[in-house]
Amino acid sequence: MSVFTDQVAIVTGGATGIGHAIASRLGGEGARILIVDLDRDEAEWAVGELAASGIDVRIQVGDVADPSVAASSVSQALETWGRIDVLVNNAGIGGNVAPIWELPVEEMDRVYRSNLRGVFLFCHEVIPHMMERDYGRIVNIASIAGKEGNPRMVPYSATKAAVIGLTKSVGKELANTGIRVNCITPAVIQTRILDQLTPAQVDYMLERIPMGRTGEVSEVAALVAWLASKECSFSTGAVFDISGGRATY
Repeated sequence: MSVFTDQVAIVTGGATGIGHAIASRLGGEGARILIVDLDRDEAEWAVGELAASGIDVRIQVGDVADPSVAASSVSQALETWGRIDVLVNNAGIGGNVAPIWELPVEEMDRVYRSNLRGVFLFCHEVIPHMMERDYGRIVNIASIAGKEGNPRMVPYSATKAAVIGLTKSVGKELANTGIRVNCITPAVIQTRILDQLTPAQVDYMLERIPMGRTGEVSEVAALVAWLASKECSFSTGAVFDISGGRATY
């Protein structure tokens, strides 16, 4: 039997990059997948690809920062499969690169909506259903920037730090249940989000990775797959590094 046989996973931002790799990994190990993504064309492409490999998959198109999208995602998963076992809060954006005094407050609001508000909303909607069954795994995708702070990326760094704080708080709230809540802190991973950054910004981050390379989405998906599994039973509210040695705590 596969690790996630009969389980249901919601993956936000699951159409491309890290999210798509996670959806593919969990689905390949037996999970039924609901992809939530803002881009309908990319989401439909992802569903077609996953379905072609035998994965039972559906899509919910919309902004993760919209409460109705979170509610509709949960409703669709429950109506289709009757349960939610795994939530991966992956959706997020890098934001514009500039010093804080050159950024309008609207940029902070924009990044906050995708990177933090969306995580809050999906946890808020999913957890009651996990509590009913006294089982669940929530994995939040934070960033090494949330630990160290990247210059010229204040909204991104601040919101990813907040995801770490949210994870610790919710993990403690649910510690006496069968639900585990953890997050990961990737360094630079080879995805299209790098297109939002300048070459100088990417170089800055690469220079700080002792392994001297970007991470691969498959490496991130492998870590998430363990955190989303029943084997992850004594870790909650924890932060797992996947930064090629960059993290110092």
